Order: sequence, then structure tokens, then C-alpha cells
Amino acid sequence: MVACDVAVPADAAPRAAGSRCAELAEYRLDELARVSGVSARNIRAYRERGLLDPPRREGRSAYYDDYHLAQLQTITQLLAKGFNSAHIAEFFATLREGLDLADILGIHRAVLGPLRDRPSAAAAQSSLDIDPNGDEARKLLDSGLAQLVDGKLVLGDRAMGEIVRRATDQLAYVRAILRIYDATKQTIDELAAEIVDALSEALTSRFGPNYVPKAEQMSEVSRIVEDHRELANKVVADRLDDALRRRSVSAVSDYTAGILLSGRWDPKRG
Repeated sequence: MVACDVAVPADAAPRAAGSRCAELAEYRLDELARVSGVSARNIRAYRERGLLDPPRREGRSAYYDDYHLAQLQTITQLLAKGFNSAHIAEFFATLREGLDLADILGIHRAVLGPLRDRPSAAAAQSSLDIDPNGDEARKLLDSGLAQLVDGKLVLGDRAMGEIVRRATDQLAYVRAILRIYDATKQTIDELAAEIVDALSEALTSRFGPNYVPKAEQMSEVSRIVEDHRELANKVVADRLDDALRRRSVSAVSDYTAGILLSGRWDPKRG
């Protein structure tokens, strides 16, 4: 998201009502409040003042997406810098008049890209066999790692879900996930910030500061963004795998040495 702010300050320009990227993640009001850090009350106020695009409605339900999240982040930044709601509304109005809305939407899609879909009702067929009301389930839900589908707990990542479902003790695997999540949350956020800074520098180097890429350049923007994501994932995955191997070798050595030193191993018995 920050890459939008650096490469294109107009990252949160309002969109035409009803236009959206179907592949973007969607949030209910309480979910958007949790993810954005903006209270549900303030989100409603921003909508009423015309600062935030109207949500997509399906019956009586309202759904927000990552465009709304980017808008909220921009509003929060401007408020922190001393702008009031009237100034921000004027800022958005200027964007409507001065920039082509399709170009702004193209930048959003190029930078945000397709995100994970929300689990469907069919996903409940592959749900976890743990108590959806237990402490572990609550922690998974609070962290955004899982969702409730038809009253059943479903991990957001399909591959992760397959690993846990085939485990004899699913609860032990879930506890491992939560432990890893808690141990890496701050480090991952800091690492992501560094990667986004590198991406922002690459986009600025290519297009210049505060430059809005033209429609024919959107594919290049998407490629640069995706390249940086893939490079980051590759570097992190490879380094983590190397570290895990080293730690595993050390742990196995300590374990076998411990057996020998304890005297529990009798060579005569094999």
C-alpha cells in the first residue's frame, strides 16, 4: 500500500460507484476497522462526508475492499499532518478534476494486484477439526489466519490448511502456527516495510517522483511490483530454509548426544 503513496500520492482517490476489482480481498465493517485501525464509527463518518467510497452492497450486507483500506490510510496520514476533513474532501475533489480516474484505478490494480479470495461456503468441507470456540481458534481468527465458514474454522491459506488437516494432532499444529506467527509478526512487518521502500525506489527511479504512469505503462508497473514480491519471497524463503536446516542439525545432534550421555542407550541391545 505504501508504494502507492510514494509513487502516486493520489493512491486513495475516490472511485466511481460500483467499480471494483473482483479479485481484491473484501472486508465487513468490523474487519475493515480491525485491519485499518480506524474505528467503525469514524469509517461511517468518512462515508457520510464523502471521504470514503461507498461499499459494495449485497442485500443488507456491505463489503469493503483494499481500495477502501488505502483510502483510510491516506485519510489517516492527512489528518495526522494537520488537515481537517474539509481539506481532505477538497483534496479528493481536486483529484477527480485533475486526474483520470481510470488511470488511478489502474495504478491501484497494478500495485495491489490480485489478493487472496475469501473462503467460500464450499471451503467448510475442508475445515479444521478443532473447537471453533476454543482459545486457539479465537487467536487464529483475531490474527486473520482463519475465518469461520458455516460455523467451521477454515485457514485462509489452502496449502497451510492441507498440512494441518492431515496431521494426527491438528491442535498441536495450530499451536505451532500461532507460535510462529507471534514470534515473527514484528519482524515480518519491518521486513515488509524495507521491501516496499525498495519497491518505491524502483518505481520512482523508473517513472520519477509523484508521476502517474500512463495506461500503456501499467503492465510495466505490475511487472516491477510482482518482480519485487517474488524476489523478496525467494530471498526470505531460502534464508529461512538454510537457518532451519542448521538449527535442525544442531537439535538432532543435541538429542542424540543427550541419549548417549544419559546412559539410556545400550550398544549390546542394538
